[in-house]
Amino acid sequence: MAEKTLITGISGIRGIFGAGLDAAVLVRYAAAYGTWCKRHTEKRPVVVVGRDARVSGPICARIVIATLQSVGCDVIDAGLAPTPTVAMAVLLERATGGVILSASHNPAEWNALKLLNEHSEFLSADEGREVMQMADEGQVAASTIDDIGGLSRKDYLDAHINSILALDFVDPAKVAAQEFRVLVDGINSVGAIALPRLLERFGIEDIHVLNGDPTGRFAHPAEPLPEHLDSTLAAARELQLDLGLVVDPDADRLALIDDRGDYVSEELTQVMAADFLWQRRKGPFVTNLSSSRAIEDVARRYDMTVYRAAVGEINVVKKMQEVGAVMGGEGNGGVILPDLHYGRDSLVGAAMILQHLAEQGTSMSAYRKTLPTYTISKNKLALGAADPDEILDRLADRYRSSDMSMVDGLKINFTDGWVHLRASNTEPVLRVYAEASTSQEANRLAHAFMREVQVLAAP
Repeated sequence: MAEKTLITGISGIRGIFGAGLDAAVLVRYAAAYGTWCKRHTEKRPVVVVGRDARVSGPICARIVIATLQSVGCDVIDAGLAPTPTVAMAVLLERATGGVILSASHNPAEWNALKLLNEHSEFLSADEGREVMQMADEGQVAASTIDDIGGLSRKDYLDAHINSILALDFVDPAKVAAQEFRVLVDGINSVGAIALPRLLERFGIEDIHVLNGDPTGRFAHPAEPLPEHLDSTLAAARELQLDLGLVVDPDADRLALIDDRGDYVSEELTQVMAADFLWQRRKGPFVTNLSSSRAIEDVARRYDMTVYRAAVGEINVVKKMQEVGAVMGGEGNGGVILPDLHYGRDSLVGAAMILQHLAEQGTSMSAYRKTLPTYTISKNKLALGAADPDEILDRLADRYRSSDMSMVDGLKINFTDGWVHLRASNTEPVLRVYAEASTSQEANRLAHAFMREVQVLAAP
């Protein structure tokens, strides 16, 4: 019964601690991953392990680290660290791979193993299938007492921030001169440590940290969406700040609050970062099928090309590499800058936004008005025993004369909006996203398709 809460995917596993994600499961998958690392290097494998602040994090980390050592991997324990910091550590150490213990936006009782390869990227589909098969078959590297891996501990946050400050477009003195007043909502996890340190390195002195104690007891639902941020928005208005930075528990996603205390759609984080970068270098951008059309609108200003990939960070990354993209991202607040690493990074996203505002000499609210206005309605629909693939196939047949894509679920483009339906990679639900010029129209479109799905899913 408990095993049903475990979700496996190409990049790792996630589940509720003690109800699907338990010690035996952690050992099985960590052993398989460690064995996979041994098979993919001629040297003694080195694996970096980091975690967010979830309550189950320390015990899960101890289990995973000991298991990796037991199959012959040397382990570097990065401790509390954002996902992008662990990714940077893999590159800095020229490690064989990395493990992040974080269930991202899932509630506090969840945890996960997110697996990286030697390029600090989430495992590709082929790599992920290989690890999952090894776990299912119980393939574990044979070890003796002479094979037990070593253990060291190292904090990589400053190295990560140093790499950001070394980017050719970053000028901390120009940012410091603006004397920004900034709010950070660290959702009681690693972002509460990382973002204030980044801001300090930019010379920002007026920093207000909300939910800053990294206890893993999240003060509000973990996904940085407006419906979860009432108290954060109220604090921003009361303090009359210039900018608010809101992250998820592993700090790879970034949402923004403007100087009026209004939420800036997480869909616009990648758009603003691209708007900043395209003023300095040319090249294509890659995002996923569920992200806002606003990125294409801004790309047209610079005569740049936007490519779309299936949802999932690794799918965006592979497309970026295929087309030589200068940047990529996802509409959930993810910014991917290859200059650093191929992964979502809230720290570099915050740096680019700060630099952009400083150079434009404008407020976030004024800048927001220069960008396209769309609204995305993001919904989840439980299907019970119904097969989502079968439902989407039937729905696609119904709309076969429309402009649609089945690269990832079903996306249907309309003149004034779109709808995207796909099975979630992280939860047992069907995601139904719709975009239009107003919230009313986006909600109408999403709910119309949800009703169609419910009819098709009915026994």
